[in-house]
Amino acid sequence: MKLTLTKRTSATKSAIKTIRREGNIPAVIYGLGQAVEKITIKGEEFRAILRNLPQGQLATTVFELHLGGKASKAIIKDIQYNVASYDVEHIDFVLLSNDKNVTINVPIQVVGIAECPGIKLGGTLRQVIRTLKVTCLPKDIPSEFQVDIRDLNITQSKRLSDIAISEKVRPLALMSEVAVVIAKGKVA
Repeated sequence: MKLTLTKRTSATKSAIKTIRREGNIPAVIYGLGQAVEKITIKGEEFRAILRNLPQGQLATTVFELHLGGKASKAIIKDIQYNVASYDVEHIDFVLLSNDKNVTINVPIQVVGIAECPGIKLGGTLRQVIRTLKVTCLPKDIPSEFQVDIRDLNITQSKRLSDIAISEKVRPLALMSEVAVVIAKGKVA
């Protein structure tokens, strides 16, 4: 995902309000021993990326940032939204190095819901864990992990250890934890 950035010279409240009023997003880039750079992102360009991004995959998306003729790769470390309009108000990017591991939360997607016998019998899907924290090189960042529940009956579960994880990715969670369970449905 490519983003074109411009440097921000002023960090005053009035300057930031002007940036937002123009439909753009104030942001910062940090990491790799560099000083924090204040930047502005074109709001429409970022919103277009968000519209085309699968749900839950913003944290694992590697962005190619173009600033002053120089390109660098980064991930979003923090994003702030307006509480009323849910517009993006500020973004923190962390630069990536090809030879240094990054710690990231990868979303867990449940597949096979329509074929699950436990749900067909009236059970309720409960996703206990929605993300799995892992560490890996930037080139090995998975976009998501999948948990297949096609074979689960009521009261059965899948653990984090049931997720297929590449050898290049190291999970930072207790793999015996329950990720998904088919709970008993409510009695009417």
